[in-house]
Amino acid sequence: QVQLVESGGGLVQPGGSLTLSCANSGTPFSINAMGWYRQAPGKERELVAKITGSSRINYADFVKGRFIISRDRAWKTMYLQMNNLKPEDTAVYYCNVRSGSLDSWGQGTQVTVSS
Repeated sequence: QVQLVESGGGLVQPGGSLTLSCANSGTPFSINAMGWYRQAPGKERELVAKITGSSRINYADFVKGRFIISRDRAWKTMYLQMNNLKPEDTAVYYCNVRSGSLDSWGQGTQVTVSS
């Protein structure tokens, strides 16, 4: 069973940086991918970045060049380094693990970008 806990969110000024962490306390067996999603008020949840077992990385166009996703080899921890943050990056950020056809989610961490 996968259990995910995000941390590292908070309030930051435009242009600032934050690093989110996702701790996976479950069994990493058969994980296909880990990723970060976000959901802003009144909007649907959207993919931010994901990394697969073959270390292939996909970024949403709106974060390319600003965010960096990484993970440890054991699938126990995943990070999202966020640079040059913009007010439109304000959202709840969720950690996701895909194992086969099963998706697991963390509880989310709030990121607010405001002056």
